Amino acid sequence: MGGFDHNPAQHDEPEDAATSARNARYGMVLFLIYLTVYVGFVALNAFNSAVMLWPAVLGLNLAVAYGFALILAALVLAGVYGWLCRSPKTQSHSPRGPA
Repeated sequence: MGGFDHNPAQHDEPEDAATSARNARYGMVLFLIYLTVYVGFVALNAFNSAVMLWPAVLGLNLAVAYGFALILAALVLAGVYGWLCRSPKTQSHSPRGPA
């Protein structure tokens, strides 16, 4: 029965050190972008919380709109990271071999 052997997963594509370093750089840059946006949210709450009561979008106050924007930004940045770190396209690996 397949799937019950409890061995480590096998990687289909080996990853070299240069690819790992590149992906780590992408991750750090995207993390710093998100951190900047998040620190803005926290700073607004800490130092000028009255601003968070202002109406922003669709009748929501700025706190709720900013919170939703943080969630959306996290999803978008995750998608960007996945797109940036995808493996380069190589020759097609057909299971039937060469035609």
